[in-house]
Amino acid sequence: MPFRLRTRLAAIALAAIWLGGCGKPEVAPASAEPTPVTLQTVQPRAWSSTLQSLATVRARESVGLTAAVSDVVEKVYFDSGDEVKAGQLLLTLRGNAQDAALVAAQATYQEAEQLHRRQLELVGQQLVARSTVDTQKALRDAALARVRQMQAEIVDREVRAPFAGVLGIRRVSPGSLVTSSTVIATLDDVSRMHVDFQVPESQLALVQPGRSVTGTAAAWPGETFAGVVSTVDSRIDEATRAVTVRADFDNPDRRLRPGMLLQVSLFQPERQALVIPEIAVVQVGRESYVFRVKDDDTVERADIRAGERRDGLVEILEGLQPGERIVVDGAGKLRPGLKVRDGAAPAGSAR
Repeated sequence: MPFRLRTRLAAIALAAIWLGGCGKPEVAPASAEPTPVTLQTVQPRAWSSTLQSLATVRARESVGLTAAVSDVVEKVYFDSGDEVKAGQLLLTLRGNAQDAALVAAQATYQEAEQLHRRQLELVGQQLVARSTVDTQKALRDAALARVRQMQAEIVDREVRAPFAGVLGIRRVSPGSLVTSSTVIATLDDVSRMHVDFQVPESQLALVQPGRSVTGTAAAWPGETFAGVVSTVDSRIDEATRAVTVRADFDNPDRRLRPGMLLQVSLFQPERQALVIPEIAVVQVGRESYVFRVKDDDTVERADIRAGERRDGLVEILEGLQPGERIVVDGAGKLRPGLKVRDGAAPAGSAR
């Protein structure tokens, strides 16, 4: 037989032997010792679904302080970061001309008032016509209006805090020329914060005022802030198909600041659900399954549909029933048909 033909026949024979071995299904030995794993009986428990979103922190009241008129800063009565009360004087503008004009207006008013009183005495004696008294009264009222106008212009040269809060960085100094568009400083009421976040239109029915909300911030790792939903916007954004939800968060320690980003979780009312440890779920591509223990202590694959995952737990929507036993730890060394026993899995065992 030619050498080339013998070589080809030998290769075909080896391939047949290899394929025959691979075609046999791997079956657990009937006499194998039970594999120690951690078991758990599936039971319903209280479960609260959560809706998560990114949120922006806003002050309950926030404003950029400006002056009503343009002039030169005369005095500044605050420093950056000060806490102020409502109505507290923060800054005055130079007002020498207005002060002088007020003095002149007050003098004119006093003169007009005195003349009006004299004419009232004379009109009773019929020494002055009634029309003359009326004319003088109009002049007196005009002088009084001028006084009040000058007083208002002087008040416009004062900048006061419209509400209690914390001031930002001071941006002006004595001698600075400010206009009505010049921001003197920012003022924020941070005792209680608004937290705004978006909720998809499809989940609008799950959002109601009074629901509890928690938030975490990158600036304060490991700390959770608590709040309550206060308002749901009356409109849905046509571009994003989402609605804006506002929650109120107490901020006694001033850790939350306007503009901060929060990861918020909106909690729903508790309900009964099948919940198992997340470590029990084996994920292969898009398929999820657990190993279910039968009455003879052998395991079988149970395909499941998982729901929400949180804190190392996962909600089971389909595939398991209450009272069934599953493998929690040690699933990585199992295959259908293996017998198991409840016991501590070896350290470092794969899922």
